[in-house]
Formats: sequence, structure tokens, C-alpha cells
Amino acid sequence: MNRQFLNAPALGAAFFAALAASASAHGQGDERSSRLVLSPVTVTSDPFGDRSVDDLVSSTTVISGDDLERRRRGTIGDVLEGIPGVANSDFGPGVGRPVIRGLQGSRVLVLEDGMRTTDVSAEGADHAVGVDPLRAEQVEVIRGPAALIYGSGAAGGVVNVVTDRFNPVIPENIRGRLGGSYGDNGNDRQGHVSLDIPVGTNFAIRGDLNARRTSDFDIRGYQTADSRTRKRDKLINSDIENDSYSITGMFSGEWGYVGLGYSYWETDYGIPENFFPIPRDQGGFSDDFERVFAESDTFDLRSEIYNPFAGFSAARLKVSYSEFEQEEVEFEFDRSTRRLDERIVEAEFEKDELDVRLELLHDPIAGMNGVIGFEFVDTDFEADDPRGDERGFYVRPNETRSMALFSVQELPTEFGKLEFGARIGRERSSSDDVIGSRIEGTVDADGNFVPLQESIGSRSFTLLSFSVGALVDVGDDHHFRTSLTATERAPSSEQIYAFGRHAAAGTFEVGDPDLEKETYLNFEVGFDRHSGPFRYDATAFYNRVDDFTYLESVDDGTGNPVFVNDVGEREGNQRNQLVFNEQDDAEFYGVEFGSSLELIQPGPNTLPLNMRVSGDYVRGRLRSGGNLPRITPPRVGVGFDTSWQDFDFGVDYQRVMPQTRTGTAESRTSGYHLYGFDVGYHPSNVDGLRVYLAGRNLGNESGRRHQSFFKDEAPIIGRAFYAGFRYDFGG
Repeated sequence: MNRQFLNAPALGAAFFAALAASASAHGQGDERSSRLVLSPVTVTSDPFGDRSVDDLVSSTTVISGDDLERRRRGTIGDVLEGIPGVANSDFGPGVGRPVIRGLQGSRVLVLEDGMRTTDVSAEGADHAVGVDPLRAEQVEVIRGPAALIYGSGAAGGVVNVVTDRFNPVIPENIRGRLGGSYGDNGNDRQGHVSLDIPVGTNFAIRGDLNARRTSDFDIRGYQTADSRTRKRDKLINSDIENDSYSITGMFSGEWGYVGLGYSYWETDYGIPENFFPIPRDQGGFSDDFERVFAESDTFDLRSEIYNPFAGFSAARLKVSYSEFEQEEVEFEFDRSTRRLDERIVEAEFEKDELDVRLELLHDPIAGMNGVIGFEFVDTDFEADDPRGDERGFYVRPNETRSMALFSVQELPTEFGKLEFGARIGRERSSSDDVIGSRIEGTVDADGNFVPLQESIGSRSFTLLSFSVGALVDVGDDHHFRTSLTATERAPSSEQIYAFGRHAAAGTFEVGDPDLEKETYLNFEVGFDRHSGPFRYDATAFYNRVDDFTYLESVDDGTGNPVFVNDVGEREGNQRNQLVFNEQDDAEFYGVEFGSSLELIQPGPNTLPLNMRVSGDYVRGRLRSGGNLPRITPPRVGVGFDTSWQDFDFGVDYQRVMPQTRTGTAESRTSGYHLYGFDVGYHPSNVDGLRVYLAGRNLGNESGRRHQSFFKDEAPIIGRAFYAGFRYDFGG
């Protein structure tokens, strides 16, 4: 029997068969099929600032409330895993970057309160996203190109983590939140506390403190896909320490508001690696372990002025300045003490970024409401290899500066609304010369020397984006959505300037200074039912990309990737997978769906019962032939929810299909099953308290995420149970 039955037509057939059988979807996360947000929650990343999901032409999901609490396990990738069209590209439990419709890295922009997070997660699959989900009030996901509003980094989509720091509402009394959880797998402990203290009627001081500590996580079987001789059932060097805090002052009145804040984030996590505690010459393996230490300091300003001048209803100013540092450190296991001792700092990253946005909402012009805006971003970036007497690098030092003007207009019609948008931007990237660097070049698969250019100079790009879309009311309960978006994306700094060993990732990456800008033409259609006992949302998309840039491994002639020895003086050589930034025309297409059906309505003698079904499929291929690497496999899920008195219950199942459509020197990935449950308790006599118990991966599956560069080195974590609470007080 062919187990890879989910091609696009089969998935569509499965969807309509599910509808015919009254199957539906409403939950999300790992094994949770996507929980659709049915209440009118405001989407803050939308340029209008006051529209709900039902008002938007773009395919958008918002997670908040109890649903967000069910998902708050660790990284932002963990939070979003399982939403139709969204997956987690992890590098062990300490790293989780969102993948949207097969696109990841520098094409998916992660925001916090509407401004870009400063980190180096786009420059390496082993790098954590510099945002702490513990402080999130809601998480917004825009699937498909959002580059129209947010620039090149949003060509694949946007994830916005919304906190309560810049909420203009000043409470009458002190309010706050306490939260904590414990997971048995990895001794996973998380805690959160926040306070909102009013000082008079127009000013408040807000602060939060968050922490996470884990040990090494349990897995099923062996860590490495091709090994049966190393340690079983433990993900070695997977422990995590995360801390974050913030303090914000908010002044609000009838004229508008202004908030000024500072936030700090740091993480310490290991890159999971195999270890067998006997000497190498007796059949053991490497005693070397990689750990990543990162921290950032961010200063934020948010302000909105109501009716600033004639013809405009609001003016918003957002400013964010961040300083980010990261070290990748190699440790060595000391057999005498049986402890890890620091050996050498193998890579250092520094990134300073200033982001300024001004948005003006104008009064209706020819019946159209709209926003016009300006954005300026200035980024200084260095990625050094500090070993030896002279400095080397992974990505040569560079500065990127971009400016853009944009506008989005909405025209109400008899059938619904039309939406138009345009953006024009200019991006310039310049790099330092690397004369005298220790890195002199590397060797490709054919044994040819790849020279290092000492001087590259600067690259400049003019970037244009356009969009048109429609939201059609089909009766009182249904919407038809369609949009056509053309966007351009400049290559990122690592794609242009990389030339060196990326220690923790185990790669030797070679950039291309002559890369062209990418051009996206994205078309999508969707249909939803947003009220009543049966609700659903289905979307199909096609994304055609010219000059798509991707990391390609080199085939050694046997179907395996080429490795090169480390360059430079150190104790021994480490083999690193050779990857090049290549360009080719590509296309992505797929479908996403989710639905929720009320099977049994609550009554005097009956308990309510809801059924959920969701799924997605994405195909990524080169138009010249061949598959793109690391494309998310098809997924389907089903779940049920009920409640009794102060309790709510949910069970979930998700099937992750095999991925056999592989790129060059990329192995196939088997499918796996995920089972989970949630139990929540809201005591009616204690307002604001929720206590919960959850189980994940109940079948203890040893699944591997095909979209992860690291999938053959580490599976998903094994069976886990979580207990926790959230208590909102005051107000």
C-alpha cells in the first residue's frame, strides 16, 4: 500500500469527505488540530489596527486566551506548530522558528508588538528566536506575503507576538498575572509574573518577569537516525535556560497615548549531540558539545495620536532599538570529573538594529479608508570566528539600511470590500573587506578551490510590492476571499556574505555576492463559514517565485552530502556539510483547512461535544525540475472537546505524513502519529484562575521534522505530561 496518499487532489477529497461526515476542526498545536478563533479578536498587526480576523482579506489566525495557554510550551515554533500552513523548524527543544507554507528563515518575519525582533535566527537554523512566548497575550499569524506592510523579511508571512506592555487602557487598580507549569519530560519548569500598577488616572507602570529551566529531554530510541550504538532514550545536551523581563511606562489620555519601555531576553541552550562515554579510540564518539548563549537589550517607543490634523484620524509612531549578542561555545567532556568544561568560543554574533515606523490613518477619500506609512531599518551585523590570532568569520561584517513608503486602502462595496496596497522600498547592503582573514577558501564537490573575495562592496535593490484583494459576503454566514500579491525580496546578508564554518549548525556555508532579488507572485482563494454550529475555513494558494534563493547541499555522487574539513588551527578537524546559496525559479502551492462542528448542544441532561478536523498540504519545487529541500510534509488532525461544570476536556490526534519528495542529498522522512489531551479547571468561586493538565505525544513516537535542517540528528521529544496554572487578578 502506498502510504503517501496525500497529494493535492487526495487532500481536497479528504477534506470534502470530512465535511460530508460532519467532521470539523477547532484545536491546534503539536497534535492539536488548529483551533479557529471564533470571537472578534482585534488583529494588531493589521495596518488599520481595529479589524478582526473576519474583516481581513489575508489568511490570518489569532491565538489567545485558554488556547494560547494550552500551547505555551517553550519556543514560538512550539506555540504555532500544527496551525494549518504553519510548522516548527526546530534544532532541538531550545530552537523553534516558524515555517509558513514551506518558507522559513529570513522570509518569515517575527514581530513583538508590531516591531521586528532582533536576533540571528534568520542567519542560522540553530539560532533561537529572540522572543519569549511566556509574556504573550495573543499571537497573530499572517500566512502568505505580508511584505507589503513589513518589507523583504515578510515575503513568506508574519508572526506577531502581542504583549500587554503598550495597551493604552490604564487600569483603575493594580492588576497582574501569575503563571507556572511543570513538565515531567526534561524536568521542564516555567514561570511568569506580571504587574500593571496605575499611578493616577493617566499613567501606569508595567513589568513582567519570566523564566524557564529544563534538563535533558527524553526521546524514544536512538537520537541519530542512522545509529544504533549510541545512548538510547535521551536527547543529550538538550537542556535550556531562558530568562526575560521588561519594564514599561504608559501615559494615556483622550488625545492618545505614549509608552516607553525596556526589555531584556537571554537564553542558554545546547545543540543536541550524541555521546558515548568511552574513549574515541575504543569505539566512542566525539566528546565535544556545542552550546549557544544569546542575549538582547531592547528599547521601545509606541505612540498614537488621535485626530492629529485635518483629514487624518490617527498617527502612530513606533520605534525599536535593540542590541543583540550571541556566542557559540564548544565544550569538552572531562572524563576525570565527568563534567563539561568550556573549550573555545567558536562563533560570535553581534547585531544592532534600529526600526522606525510611522503610520497615518486617513479619513475616507472617494469612499476609501486607508493608511499610508513610512519605515526605516538600519542593521549592523557581524558574525566572527574568533579562534586563533587573526579574526575569521562566518558572515563578513555588514550594514543593511532600508527605507520604504507603503499604503493600504479599503473600499466598502455592496458585496463586501475591496483592498488595494502598494509599497516601494530601497535597500542597500555594504560589507567590510576581509583582507588578512584566516579563511582563504574551501573545496567544492569536484575538488575545485572556491576563492574568497576579499572585497565585495555594496549591493542595492529597489523593491516594489502590489496587492489587490476582495472579501465577498455570501449570505450572513459565509465569506469568499481572494487576493493577488506581487512582492520583491532582497537577499539577506547571510545569503550574500556567508563564507565560513557555522559551528553549531555543522555547516560550511558559501554565500553569493551576485544574487538577484526574489520576485513572488502569490494567488490565493478561500471560503469560510464564520457563524453557527458548523464553522470552517478552507484556503488554496499558489506562489510563483523567480530567482528563489535556497541552501543546497552538494551530492558526493552517492546520494550523500559533501563534507569539508574545518579551516584553521585547532585540536583536530571537524567535518562540516558544504552548502551553497543557489538561485532558481520555484513554485509553492497547497491547501489548508480547519473546521469546528457542534455535535451535541449543552442541555439539562447532556454535555456539549465539539468535533474538530484540520489539515494542510504544501508542495515546493523548482520549476526546472526537482524538489526544494526541507518542505513541510502533509498533516491531518482530528479532536473532540467537551465540558462539565467547571472543567473542560479535549483530546487530539494528528497524523504527520511521510515526506518522500526530497531535495539534493536530502533523505526521506517517515511519518508519525501524535496523540494528546487537555484538562482545564476554572473554579467558579475564584475569578481568573485556571488549572490545567495536559499530555503530549502520548504514543511516545520518535518522529522527525522534515522541515528541520537537524532532523537526522534529533527526533521530537517523547511522551510528556504538563501541569500548570494561570491566575489573573485585580483590574
